Amino acid sequence: MLNIDDVLLSALQQQAKASPRRRAHRNIHTELSDPVQRLLIAIEPDSYVKPHRHLDAAKWELFLVLKGRIAALIFDEEGRIEKRMMLSTASGGQLGFEIPPGVWHCVVALEPDTLFFEVKPGPYVQPTDKDFARWAPNEGEAACASFLQWFVGGEVGSAPPV
Repeated sequence: MLNIDDVLLSALQQQAKASPRRRAHRNIHTELSDPVQRLLIAIEPDSYVKPHRHLDAAKWELFLVLKGRIAALIFDEEGRIEKRMMLSTASGGQLGFEIPPGVWHCVVALEPDTLFFEVKPGPYVQPTDKDFARWAPNEGEAACASFLQWFVGGEVGSAPPV
């Protein structure tokens, strides 16, 4: 049995802060082949998550914010922002969302020590899990900084930075 408590969540937050990617996850499921994948994710505001989609018709994702604030972005085929959702544990805020298969998306933390819970169908197969956007830089590239700023402040309808 796994206890999800402040000790576990604090350790995950510390791992995210120490990680070069500025995020860390803790699988709750035991095997990558499990039919339901469940993850706790800690993410810092300077973590770049490359926009992606899941092409498998059965691969939706559900996100619930546990602490902090997240901007969840939905993009069109060319990378323009179609929808922006603010997820927050603040009173009256939107706590989560479900992404259907085939939808370009990413998340960005807006506060330090942000935590969220993700659920998606398994199994997890790394080479086919994600289709990454051709219009966005890969992690570690210099252009990530301008994309991260755009994720934080970009308006619906705005195009990716050049």
